[in-house]
Amino acid sequence: MTDRIFNFSAGPAVLPEPVLKKAQEAIWNASGSGIGIIEHSHRGKVFDRIRDEAEQDCRDLAGISSEYTILFLQGGASLQFSMVPMNLLPPDRTADFLVTGVWSQKAVKEVKVLGRKVHVAATGEASNFDRIPAAGEIKYSDRPAYVHLTTNNTIYGTQWAAEPAVPAGVPLVADTSSDMYSRPIDVSKYGLIYAGAQKNLGPSGVVLVIIRNDLVEAGPKDLPTMLQYRTHAGEKSLYNTPPTFGIYVMGEVFKWIKAQGGLGAMAEQNGAKAALLYDYLDAGDFFRAVAQPGSRSLMNVCFRGPTEELENKFIAEATKRGLDGLKGHRNAGGMRASIYNACPPAAVESLVASMKEFERANRAAAETGAAGRA
Repeated sequence: MTDRIFNFSAGPAVLPEPVLKKAQEAIWNASGSGIGIIEHSHRGKVFDRIRDEAEQDCRDLAGISSEYTILFLQGGASLQFSMVPMNLLPPDRTADFLVTGVWSQKAVKEVKVLGRKVHVAATGEASNFDRIPAAGEIKYSDRPAYVHLTTNNTIYGTQWAAEPAVPAGVPLVADTSSDMYSRPIDVSKYGLIYAGAQKNLGPSGVVLVIIRNDLVEAGPKDLPTMLQYRTHAGEKSLYNTPPTFGIYVMGEVFKWIKAQGGLGAMAEQNGAKAALLYDYLDAGDFFRAVAQPGSRSLMNVCFRGPTEELENKFIAEATKRGLDGLKGHRNAGGMRASIYNACPPAAVESLVASMKEFERANRAAAETGAAGRA
């Protein structure tokens, strides 16, 4: 085994190897400055350039216009669960939610903690979130201040294939933490997008926020200073010391995505990786996919085995073979392969080969167990 194994962790997750190698160098000496990136002042010229390039590359990838402000903040997506309603939800209005898993449930909870009105416009809870709600199941309230969705659900392995229709003039707010820049995105359809970096964009500790300029000023001015979007927008995310290393790595990830051919190329690669897994899962009956076809995530492939005992055995054997992070989330059980942008095709090929080998070696035991249960 080499000193690198295949990482299927849901997050913090695999990063592009060229980015990791460049970060190694930058920790020692950033941009030939003689100072490591984690030592540089956030108000120095070296970091100014790094921050500005990260923002520009972010804009270039999705064609983000000057009508939007890009922020690099802290607190992860979880802080945005509170910050969004604090800034965008007046006391007399309602926030509409499309609930497709634990993370959107947590976002709903934070609105309620603030004492604001919540309307669940659709939920997949009845089927344990194994699918995305159909258009006909979505029922919005009369005057929502915004509609919130989670674009990809890491725990249950589901993903919105496209943005849902929302009432005219109502901002769409999206938690894109686990699929941001995994495919083309039309930012103009959104009022606000936020994404914790640790899935597809970089290390943990930094959250990307893309907010329409008119919404920057929407929040009340009596909010705590750090919880106002206008505070960070007015200071280019430098009101306080930002997560400098996280912003640096995120900028390098943006450059790497550009070098791969952009978001269209990412979508093609991710689709091919996911198809390899789903095709195998659908072709047999030993392992089975959890999410329903049409709702399946290209980022997180969740699957089950014949028994929990065999699932644990497979996870243990796969780990020994250098396939790490396959245990499912504690809320869902089973197994999960997180195959984000930086996950190489060879990792998925190795996983499928291991699954086939395990199936051949354990099918008899699975059938015996099934017969015994019958």
